[in-house]
Amino acid sequence: MKLVSKFLKDESGATAIEYGLIAALISVAIITAATQLGTSIASTFNEVRDELN
Repeated sequence: MKLVSKFLKDESGATAIEYGLIAALISVAIITAATQLGTSIASTFNEVRDELN
């Protein structure tokens, strides 16, 4: 009975899942920011190229 009680009170698995979700959210934010920044930089380079031509 003590073993079952101890198992039910153990929250280390939940903590690992929470850290995993936080890492996934941060990864999505970084990918989104990098994509938008890349699009912006590409647009700037295309404008410069057009002006030089």
